[in-house]
Amino acid sequence: MEKYDYLIVGSGLFGATFAYLAKKAGKKCLVIDKRQHTGGNIWCRDVEGIHVHEYGAHIFHTDSSRVWNFVTQFAEFNRYTNCPVANFEGKLYNLPFNMNTFYEMWGVTTPEQAQKKIDEQKAQAAALLKGQKPANLEEQALLLVGKDIYEKLIKGYTQKQWGRKCTELPAFIIKRLPVRLTFDNNYFNDKYQGIPVGGYNKITDALLEGIEVKTSTDFFSDRKKFESLADKIVFTGAIDEFYEYRFGKLEYRTVRFETEKLQEQNHQGNAVINYTEESIPYTRIIEHKHFEPENEAYKKNITVISREYSSEWTEGAEPFYPVNDEKNSETYRKYKELADKETGVIFGGRLAQYKYYDMDDVIADVLNRFEGKIL
Repeated sequence: MEKYDYLIVGSGLFGATFAYLAKKAGKKCLVIDKRQHTGGNIWCRDVEGIHVHEYGAHIFHTDSSRVWNFVTQFAEFNRYTNCPVANFEGKLYNLPFNMNTFYEMWGVTTPEQAQKKIDEQKAQAAALLKGQKPANLEEQALLLVGKDIYEKLIKGYTQKQWGRKCTELPAFIIKRLPVRLTFDNNYFNDKYQGIPVGGYNKITDALLEGIEVKTSTDFFSDRKKFESLADKIVFTGAIDEFYEYRFGKLEYRTVRFETEKLQEQNHQGNAVINYTEESIPYTRIIEHKHFEPENEAYKKNITVISREYSSEWTEGAEPFYPVNDEKNSETYRKYKELADKETGVIFGGRLAQYKYYDMDDVIADVLNRFEGKIL
């Protein structure tokens, strides 16, 4: 039986980056993934030249030149800037909240006028609290941005996303809401931003080049055999499943995508439009071709859209977002105590660390571990 230095369970960004760096360090790796493809949630499906973000919009952004220099060696990036739009009852508002948003909402034209309006509404919310700390997300949001922005652009979207009323969600979920008193629709403040030209598969394929990879292969289908193949395991799956749910199952929100090919050159004029009223069941519509306007497929009379629906995670669904409330955080803490005692297993990524990660943070985590000489 062939022996490896590392068995890497999961070929998403953490697993693929780890495999690349381990190979570079002279280690022999086997990467397995239960899906039929590599790349985890950044995998793109090609539809007549349009690179469809199969698991939701992924926009690479970072302030780290180290991470940017690392990732751009595997693919050329375009200059895509994330400028989402919110649709509330047929009216469109720019995100994040900025002067374009405030002009559309109140007709104000100067930062001073906008700030005055926000301050008035925040003061009304503070008066209702009478010095008490916000008890839930609704009170927290009202205290941060006031009634108009909350009711039109936050309330319905948040309730759809979490499947709970804002009055039932903890205040800490919204610690801050960015308000910009400029006419700048760029969602991120990061220095570097873009989409890999040709889709994210280019990055995954380059990271895994020359490494043995087996897809449609479930670690838990023959755990003992897989554990015997390598000196160490890099595990990027769900940590509660790894420990056979001994402390109970961790909770997630999941996302379902309703994807449709349309005979149109341009359906909505933007990559992402959020639908913030609760009566519309989906949270947003993604039009994938807008991520790569330089692509030849952009000119074709065809486009692909995905409606995104948020719901509670159930068995068989993809776990997307950890529910970081007190109960789940305490359950994860117990699993982490076990993980910290492991000498032959490295846990990494969103599911193994029960933490929402931006893509740059995933790469930075792997780079940091190698600099710390985990080998």
